[in-house]
Amino acid sequence: MQQTRHRIRRAGRHRRITGLAAFAALALAALTTASATLPAATRSAAGPVATAEDSGLGPCRIGSTLGVQMSEGLPTPPGYARSTGEVRALNLMIDFPDAPGTGRALDRLAEFFPQTSDWFRTSSYGRLTYRPLAPVTNWLRMPMPFAAYGIERGSPYEPGYRKLVEDIVATADPKVDFSTYDLVNILVTPNAGPSALDTVLSVTFSGNDEAPIADGVPLANTSFVYSRQDDGSGSYTETGYRVLPHENGHVFGLPDLYTAEGGGAVGHWDIMSEDWGANNDLLGWHKWKLGWLDADQIRCASAPGSTEYALTPLATSGGAKMTIVPLSQDSGYAVEVRTRAGNDEAVCEPGVLIYRVKSGVDTGQGPVTISDSDRDSGGCTRRPNVHAELSDAPYRPGESFTDRRNSISIAVVREDPGGTYRVRVTRS
Repeated sequence: MQQTRHRIRRAGRHRRITGLAAFAALALAALTTASATLPAATRSAAGPVATAEDSGLGPCRIGSTLGVQMSEGLPTPPGYARSTGEVRALNLMIDFPDAPGTGRALDRLAEFFPQTSDWFRTSSYGRLTYRPLAPVTNWLRMPMPFAAYGIERGSPYEPGYRKLVEDIVATADPKVDFSTYDLVNILVTPNAGPSALDTVLSVTFSGNDEAPIADGVPLANTSFVYSRQDDGSGSYTETGYRVLPHENGHVFGLPDLYTAEGGGAVGHWDIMSEDWGANNDLLGWHKWKLGWLDADQIRCASAPGSTEYALTPLATSGGAKMTIVPLSQDSGYAVEVRTRAGNDEAVCEPGVLIYRVKSGVDTGQGPVTISDSDRDSGGCTRRPNVHAELSDAPYRPGESFTDRRNSISIAVVREDPGGTYRVRVTRS
């Protein structure tokens, strides 16, 4: 299968579309994802497996679109890592002759764990047990200088990456059985390559059908993390790890939600949009796609007329979490409640979040778009390097969203004392 190249760059507020011009001092570059789909004979698909007929949600199960890179549709196709149960993550810390690791390799590992495991446990309501394993506790020295590999933005196992992976496998193989792991994290010494303030090289090769083989299995779900996304604001120790759950989101089949313009489509409402700075969770659509929400927690507003739905906050376990308003086979609105709890500790305006999902749009091209209840407000957050405009996007009681072209209205009726929101969907 022909590989797909994806080379979008992003930054906190300043975006670089082409070239390698220097960023502003506080700008952060984007993470790049390279992905294609493995044959069906590989590992099982992630996400919900109930059929439309079984769940009764047929009109609201927006299907995957063929030919789209990492489609937002359901279900996640085969080839990606499973996203429920125990997931064994192999972590290898590597350095180079021209960039020897500074400090202990285990200190590099500690930049991401246990925070990443905790983040996934909280986001999945305990359905994903992320087990980080590091059978090699020292730096794995590569035989060639970092510069000799020619690593830039990365595309699916191009020659430079293929050589690097072959060297990683050869160096680690005496101590590592790659066939016993569900995914691989390559934690590169931060002094290899440019600073993240210039350009972020971190990349994930997921569902890749041309991946090198190690111990009889393709290294098809592998994340590479370079440098440190430290913007100098002092938040790195709390939020610097978020680059890894973002990259692992691709391993589980989730697309990038940022675009060439940055976080303007989704802002900080999903780690697949912006992964630096303040902490926010995944969208409810992604939680359903990953199998963390059950069919009985989803409401389907496909019938004409007006219907009221009771939704509990996404950060809490149990209860109805999301209402889907389908528009077509590959598009629809999702409605959910976001409050300051769990992984959503950075929410500055709780309320009802409304967004459109399009399964026919490639990763990084805007497959999800948040509806902003208060346009051009400047937002309510003042945290560094956050797309602030959408931070106050949720709708409050008495406010409503209208799609006149499709004759749809979504109104927030009230918030009950227990935190449940009542939402009325009208299709005329």
